[in-house]
Amino acid sequence: MDPIHHRIDYTSGSLDETEAADNPLDQFRFWFAEAGRVVERDPNAMTLATVGADGRPSARIVLLRGYGEDGFVFFTNYDSRKGAELETNPHASLLLFWAALERQIRIEGTVSKVSAEESDAYYSLRPVGNRLGAWASPQSREIPSRESLVRRVREFEERFGSAPPRPENWGGYRLHPDAIEFWQGRSDRLHDRLLYRRQGADWTRVRLAP
Repeated sequence: MDPIHHRIDYTSGSLDETEAADNPLDQFRFWFAEAGRVVERDPNAMTLATVGADGRPSARIVLLRGYGEDGFVFFTNYDSRKGAELETNPHASLLLFWAALERQIRIEGTVSKVSAEESDAYYSLRPVGNRLGAWASPQSREIPSRESLVRRVREFEERFGSAPPRPENWGGYRLHPDAIEFWQGRSDRLHDRLLYRRQGADWTRVRLAP
């Protein structure tokens, strides 16, 4: 496929100020629920963008595991590249894109770790293989081979059995939003973009040019 000739006209919906919620979290709930009904796989997949101490940005896909008025939650290895960058610069952005709905949501804000209790609670819900993997994988570090990683999984399985505890270097982050933008694809690239900005305890809303 030649990407220069690949084009799709977006015609499935619109986003009007008279219909959008006054609070972006209410608007997020509505769109996320609809994505859950329409998107076949991983409607909670989102891009997390961080910036390192050298000013270079990096991005990767993580999974949204909770959201509310206090922010958006994801889990990872604290010693990973993203963890190191968030330790240095706690500002980040999230992006959810749903091609089936021709929609995306951009979320910007500051990030902090969730409590150990919240991390423990989520970790206990994960399949045992995932929990062992959290112990075995030195995330973002160079490893000699796939086989070495599999051996580490077996070693921790022998050590912990089917009930591995949460590693101290694994847990959750919460992004506390100060800006949330809702994007609805429209025909002729005249997309709808509504940007909510936090003003103290309240939110303001403006329309952006596509």
